[in-house]
Amino acid sequence: MFNQEFRIPEIIFGRGAIEQVGYCARRVGAEKVFVVTDPGVSDAGWIDVALPFLKQEEVDYEIWHDLTENPKDYEVEQATRAYIDSKCDAIVAIGGGSPIDVAKAVAVMAAHPGTIHDYEGVDKITNPLPPMIMVPSTAGSGADITQFAVIMDSKRNLKMILISKSLVPDISITDPLILTTKDPQLTANTGMDALAHAIEAYVSLAANFLTDSYSLTAIRLISAYLGKSVASKTNLEAKDAMAKASLLAAIAASNALIGAVHALAHQVGGKFDLPHGMANAILLPHVMEYNYPACIERLADIAEALGQPAGGTNLRERARGAIEAVRGLARELGIVESFAGAGCLYSEEVIHTLSANAVKDACLITNPRDAGLTDICGILSRAFSG
Repeated sequence: MFNQEFRIPEIIFGRGAIEQVGYCARRVGAEKVFVVTDPGVSDAGWIDVALPFLKQEEVDYEIWHDLTENPKDYEVEQATRAYIDSKCDAIVAIGGGSPIDVAKAVAVMAAHPGTIHDYEGVDKITNPLPPMIMVPSTAGSGADITQFAVIMDSKRNLKMILISKSLVPDISITDPLILTTKDPQLTANTGMDALAHAIEAYVSLAANFLTDSYSLTAIRLISAYLGKSVASKTNLEAKDAMAKASLLAAIAASNALIGAVHALAHQVGGKFDLPHGMANAILLPHVMEYNYPACIERLADIAEALGQPAGGTNLRERARGAIEAVRGLARELGIVESFAGAGCLYSEEVIHTLSANAVKDACLITNPRDAGLTDICGILSRAFSG
């Protein structure tokens, strides 16, 4: 039995919301903020948009953007040194999951001894963290809302997950206009990441009456608008909807937690340096198929939220329809259907190693169906072959 808990940041949502970044920094008491971003966000002009609003509130800043798509432990070390040397007192992340994860890791290391590896796992963070303000640039990662941070261990070649309510940021600023500068593939991958959050949260053992409505609303929005958002950078209705879906799915996932999709995606993404959303999209139908006996009713609800007909079929057929609807959506978006199709090399050794690591991932605790090493190997093998 899981306690029914519900924690979210202060949320500011709307077109042009990025203009609030300076005011928010001032409200959390910041005098100098450490701005974590990446070259893509900077090249798209969003840092240039944000900085005048920091200056307007007389908040000084230091910019750091030396990170990769799946941020590494040594990048966290470099960023932490830059944070301490610049004498910043708060952190602002403007970007997707990678900058936000690094920002959270820097906050941890600014307040704790040791290395980021010491804080892998659940509730290892004990000291108060610097204020954190997050401005997401994608509709999918949800890192601006959640109690998770994911950092690559460069020696073990796997992703570490940090879980702590201390990692829930102070303020999340979601501006759907930022989504208009994202390419179709990134939009598709991050949208499927949001779908995985919503579906895993809805079938999670820790799902509750608070998270359920967020999950189903997010699924409905993604089903209706992800394809439109991928098809057009300028469809503002679709961008608004996907920004809302990402936000709602992240709230659900952070509070209901997630499952085997993410437990496996962390390992595959770490090994092959795949985009996280792509890994989730490939794994999601296979994990839904595995979980089917444990959550038939919930999968039937998901099918309806995905636009499948509610009448004329029995419960089990509707539940199966959810799995096929997810496969169909990924196919429509042009996402490869297997890890082999994504260029990942299959071997029994790789399957066993990744599965053994996944079994130890904290995300597996709330998966609706028990999964041992043999089960996880089977899921991963099917995801490799499609």
